[in-house]
Amino acid sequence: MNNSSKEAKTVEGLTVCIVGVGLISGSFALALRDKGLAKHIIGVSRTEKSANRAIELGIIDEALPLLEAIKKSDFIYVAIPVDTTIPIMQTIMDTITEQQFVADAGSTKLALCEALQNHPMRHRFVATHPMWGTEYSGPEAAVRDAFKGRACVICEKEKSDKDIVDAIETIYKTLGMNIIYMDAAAHDMHAAYVSHISHITSFALANTVLEKEKEDDAIFALAGGGFESTVRLAKSSASMWAPIFMQNRDNVLDVLNEHITQLRKFKSALEKENLEFLEELMHNANKINRILK
Repeated sequence: MNNSSKEAKTVEGLTVCIVGVGLISGSFALALRDKGLAKHIIGVSRTEKSANRAIELGIIDEALPLLEAIKKSDFIYVAIPVDTTIPIMQTIMDTITEQQFVADAGSTKLALCEALQNHPMRHRFVATHPMWGTEYSGPEAAVRDAFKGRACVICEKEKSDKDIVDAIETIYKTLGMNIIYMDAAAHDMHAAYVSHISHITSFALANTVLEKEKEDDAIFALAGGGFESTVRLAKSSASMWAPIFMQNRDNVLDVLNEHITQLRKFKSALEKENLEFLEELMHNANKINRILK
């Protein structure tokens, strides 16, 4: 339940726990430090190697087991594969107090929001998705000023206490992000169309080229900017993206079916040597210029 009586949460000098020390969480930690929002950052990682590397890179100040990290933190930020987020988040919510607050950065929102909807500490959690990423992973992938000018979706705002919604909004806005509000189901549908299908297409195109072009040297020598920009997402982590596709399965299948329909139209135009239809398909696609400059 949204509680408007709580005092505004201070968002400077926080002790922050980041669960996951990879691309998103690492970039988030660097931004918090650069903006003076965090005085101490604790990392929780599956592997000692990643934790040590995050310390070496100045992303975190120390690494601790989850429960120890939670108890020392004001703010817990979870950015791990979505299939492991729900059980980890349930542990976090079982552990936190009314003085702490939690946010996640997952690319799917509905499954997590449904899993936590009846938790007695649900009001201390804000479901978010900063719409930024690259094809790289691990602590080394973290970059500064990653979120500036990007959108951040906040879901089910009304189920979180006002003081922590205000705090999360302030943090993301300080990082240069634009806030968008959606319900969790709408978020997952739109994410399937603007993000998830791009990754599936890239994985499929990479597999197509690898299957048909047997000479690695030829791919390297002839691949131009268009191919590189289209297929670069195929370098993304399978352990991160496979759970996203599965958790958002219905929406991804819907957009994938439409994508296949569009590919068949191009195939038909070529098979029938229908230049007019082929140009019509491309002219229609050019309308994206109205949205993406």
